[in-house]
Amino acid sequence: MQYSPPPLFKQGPSALARLICFVALAVGLLVVDSHYKTLEKLRYFIGTALYPLQRVMLVPRDSLVGASDFLVSEGQLRAQNRLLRERNLALSAQAMLNAELSAENDHLRQLLALRDRMQVPTIPAQIEYDTRDPFTQKVVIDRGSRQGVKAGAPVITEQGLLGQVTRVFLMYSEVTLITDKDQAVPVQLLRSGVNSVVYGGLPGGALDLRYIPLSADVKVGDQVVTNGLGGVYPAGVPVARVTRVDKQSDTTFARIVCQPVAQLHSQRQVLVLQYNPPPPPEAEAATDQKAPPTGKDGKDSKKAETRKTGKSQGAAAHAQKAPAKKTP
Repeated sequence: MQYSPPPLFKQGPSALARLICFVALAVGLLVVDSHYKTLEKLRYFIGTALYPLQRVMLVPRDSLVGASDFLVSEGQLRAQNRLLRERNLALSAQAMLNAELSAENDHLRQLLALRDRMQVPTIPAQIEYDTRDPFTQKVVIDRGSRQGVKAGAPVITEQGLLGQVTRVFLMYSEVTLITDKDQAVPVQLLRSGVNSVVYGGLPGGALDLRYIPLSADVKVGDQVVTNGLGGVYPAGVPVARVTRVDKQSDTTFARIVCQPVAQLHSQRQVLVLQYNPPPPPEAEAATDQKAPPTGKDGKDSKKAETRKTGKSQGAAAHAQKAPAKKTP
């Protein structure tokens, strides 16, 4: 006798039959949708209807993430702040270094251009430090007698005259700036051609242009250059620019104040000039006159002078040996 379940608990098709049916239906739907896109609209409507439900389901997760971000510890914030400050300082230092290198590069390019324009041999040097004496205007450069620097040599920048070498050591030298109270430079007004001498020692690093008559043509803004007199500075090197002209009737000379064109205390690279002034024409003529004669004519003149000297010496000896005549 076979046992069969009562009609109330009858289960229908078997589970395997239903699995096969649903798999076949899914495969069929996939094939139809991939070829004919028949379920695209249905998928769109279903996604739109389920979007609010998705957002509601994601609310707990978003709340947890927001709470964790809000509850970040103070130590982490301080560490991040410290790292950001260190990075900011490093970037600032790098930016300043780049700016300094760019300025130094431009300065060196201008010095090289000036060196090519100058008709005088030069020695490149670098300013090491200022001297400790507060009553003098001097700097120390890193070139000395070993590199060919000599006392009295002019020192210039790409802007103009800086000073003069006053003391030379083996590996370094001391340069007196043109603003020093004991420094004097023979100059010329470039526009009018008036020669004068400029002295340092005025307050604020200004220069005093002396011995200019009241009738001289001097204006504010005139450029002052070296005139080449004295054999120390070559002619045409910019020195200063006139900033004030005072002409009073009770004085013989005008009071003229100038400002140096070179930035005396902000330069690092300079050029030391090896200037040798040409000899004056009088000295050349004197040298030619003092030179002994050469060639055949010179030998003949020497022989003639020797004969004359011998004859004069013989006559003097004969006069000494001759006895004096007695008078009756």
